[in-house]
Amino acid sequence: MSISPKFLSGSQIRQTFLDFYAQRGHKILPSASLVPEDPTVLLTIAGMLQFKPIFLGQRTAESPRATTSQKCIRTNDIENVGRTARHHTFFEMLGNFSFGDYFKKQAIAWAWELSTEVFGLPASNLVVSVFREDDEAFAIWRDEIGIPGDRIQRMGEDDNFWQSGPTGPCGPCSEIYYDFHPERGDNIDLEDDSRFIEFYNLVFMQYNKDAEGNLTPLQNQNIDTGLGLERMAQILQKVPNNYETDLIFPIIQSAAEIAGIDYHNSDEKVKVSLKVIGDHIRAVVHMIADEIRASNVGRGYILRRLIRRVVRHGRLIGIQGEFTVRVAESAIALSEAAYPNVRRREAQIKAELAREEAQFLKTLERGEKLLEEIVDRTKQQANKQISGQDAFTLYDTYGFPLELTQEIAEEQGITVDLDGFEAAMEEQQTRAKNARQTIDLTVQGSLDKLAETIQGTEFVGYAELSSLAEVEVILVDGKSVEEAAAGTEVQVVLNQTPFYAESGGQIGDKGYLKSGDNGDGLLVRVDDVKKESDFFVHFGFVERGTLRVGDSITAKIDNSGRRRIQANHTATHLLQSALRKIVDDSISQAGSLVSSERLRFDFNSPRAVTAEELQKIEDLINSWIAEAHAAEVAEMPIALAREKGATAMFGEKYGDVVRVIDFPGVSMELCGGTHVSNTAEIGLFKIVSEAGVAAGTRRIEAVSGQAVLDYLNVRDKVVRDLGDRFKAKPEELPNRITNLQNELKDTQKHLAAVKSELAIAKSDQLLSAAEELGEFKIIVAQLGDVDTEALKTAAERLQQKLGNAAVVLASIPEPDKVSLVAAFSPEVNKKGLQAGKFIGGIAQICGGKGGGRPNLAQAGGRDASKLQEALESARNLLVEGLG
Repeated sequence: MSISPKFLSGSQIRQTFLDFYAQRGHKILPSASLVPEDPTVLLTIAGMLQFKPIFLGQRTAESPRATTSQKCIRTNDIENVGRTARHHTFFEMLGNFSFGDYFKKQAIAWAWELSTEVFGLPASNLVVSVFREDDEAFAIWRDEIGIPGDRIQRMGEDDNFWQSGPTGPCGPCSEIYYDFHPERGDNIDLEDDSRFIEFYNLVFMQYNKDAEGNLTPLQNQNIDTGLGLERMAQILQKVPNNYETDLIFPIIQSAAEIAGIDYHNSDEKVKVSLKVIGDHIRAVVHMIADEIRASNVGRGYILRRLIRRVVRHGRLIGIQGEFTVRVAESAIALSEAAYPNVRRREAQIKAELAREEAQFLKTLERGEKLLEEIVDRTKQQANKQISGQDAFTLYDTYGFPLELTQEIAEEQGITVDLDGFEAAMEEQQTRAKNARQTIDLTVQGSLDKLAETIQGTEFVGYAELSSLAEVEVILVDGKSVEEAAAGTEVQVVLNQTPFYAESGGQIGDKGYLKSGDNGDGLLVRVDDVKKESDFFVHFGFVERGTLRVGDSITAKIDNSGRRRIQANHTATHLLQSALRKIVDDSISQAGSLVSSERLRFDFNSPRAVTAEELQKIEDLINSWIAEAHAAEVAEMPIALAREKGATAMFGEKYGDVVRVIDFPGVSMELCGGTHVSNTAEIGLFKIVSEAGVAAGTRRIEAVSGQAVLDYLNVRDKVVRDLGDRFKAKPEELPNRITNLQNELKDTQKHLAAVKSELAIAKSDQLLSAAEELGEFKIIVAQLGDVDTEALKTAAERLQQKLGNAAVVLASIPEPDKVSLVAAFSPEVNKKGLQAGKFIGGIAQICGGKGGGRPNLAQAGGRDASKLQEALESARNLLVEGLG
């Protein structure tokens, strides 16, 4: 089999690779999501990541050999994107894998066959590297493949020992390089990327690295390889860099067309910006397709950062309006054959881009003005360095990523104080932490010390509403005490408790700690419970008796409150399931609050939920309640829970064994909270409101059970009160109110007309008082409390009647509100006086601003006491300008 090396499209290279290994017993598997299952890695950075459990011996492979085309994201060297020939944030890694089947000899032989016989690369253009201690790989290349020893380079750990992260599978590797200039001779320096490009990496996965850096042999010897699709495309398509391959260049061309420029005729700076746009748009399209949404943390922050870099570089090449959606269309079209989900998620991709771009353009307009001032100020300084505090203000107040500030600073030849930025960031985090502190630091310190002598609290509240317990710790004002008398606020730690501690959005239980059967015994009211480390801390007040360490007490929760909380918590699960069914199956939880009175559910969504959808959601949840679905609660390994389809909350940390709340056919989630045993116990569900709380995040507030009756009673009272006032039945109220609104509008229109006529009448009296300045006439006057529209009408009318004139009128329509209008004839404009600029300057005297057209403009102010001064200034400026 031989293919001419003259040209292969990116799609052909991908398919050729997969077919080659499929013919050699490898199962073709789909690309994994960019959101990895591995909690130690934020994004999928390599083809092997989905096979990591197999390499570690935690999971059995479906097939001993596999091959994939894996989409990857790496942002560790984002500053090199567009500046070098082959750095990317998004790239595709073609891989072949062996799980304890073949090893070095076969992997090397197939890699060589594919490179030389299938892709047709001349052997004289190829150089290989091996790990400095890997004599076996060196011998295979030299003795069996036949590569001269001087074209096999031994390299160190940094270059030729591969690992997926700080811990995990790793091993020595061997890389194949393409030599663009073999005519330069045998003086081989693989660091010279103008001559050499590494395109194929063969990793001999032999070890597992632990947190201390120790290497232990894996159960099997495995093969993990990666061939860079973009790099092979550059070689076979004979273009100077990866960006000019057919995998990326159509995206660059679409951006260039929007900017009205030609890539090939552009200078290097413009080309860099176009390359950044081409690379980053590919990345964000696939990230959003894999259900990542922009935010200020984790993957969402990376997505937001990439989108903002695209917008920023679009501005640098002259694009002023919104453009990312149009460029994304090119990326979707290029990717949909290999990755159909990008077309399926097209609407979400475009909505997320449009929203983020619009939001950032507003941020840019505000932040760029401040940054321009900062840059100008910094250039005057000796060290030419933007302070960390200034950089943090841009980040914290205007949403400017630090990297963007650095980029713009670099363009101006200045730097940013990174240490100062980090210090400002830490100060803010400390302030935020202190602001939300739920337990005194002294309390935490006491618990830390006591942890050495007592065990953590055992929670028995899933099955029991009260339990016997022993008092292990009493804290008063953060200090450990042996006893606390009546009238004392305390924090109490028990050896076991039925009280649920605030977690996962669910508030802590309320209730009592007591001893004795009569009314004279100990009674501690518990108002809240929080979990600190392994301890449940009961926040309470000793109402009677004396609480002592070592006491045996009964811990009893408020049954009614617990039932309401359980109903609301289960309702949030049903709500998430209903949202996915009716609005968008990619919706995920972004936060929640579950109390006894209500529930609040935050979720990621690119748009508002319509009133019709809200009604459908409410109806569906109430139908599930009526159908009386029984809960099935089980603990199981997290892998099994995910396999069963259980929903996990993004960002939540889960252990190896998780608790699964399953209402079969309705909802299944990982959850440690308390729930009803049957949906019928919820009683009823009612949505109270739906609103946006942040970009891409919506919030639904709702009530369930008894709280629905409370909610409806309040509204019923309001309706009855309105009925009494308007002498109307409830069903007649909408029409009655609409009629009143229409009457009010008519009255307001009539009043406005009367005011306008009054203003005209008043203004006509000013005609005789017009001041003559040569060929011009001017009027500067105040018209009492006339509103702005009437004032504007009067000014226009006066100017038209006077002809060649300048009219400035003012009024005080409300206390502490000034209205100003200027009407100038064309001849006045020719004298250099523009109504918009003129009235804006006058308004500043009254603490206001405004503007408009050269012939007619209006402004407002807040300081009525300065109005006379403003009018005198207006007259003086007109006399000076027209005299």
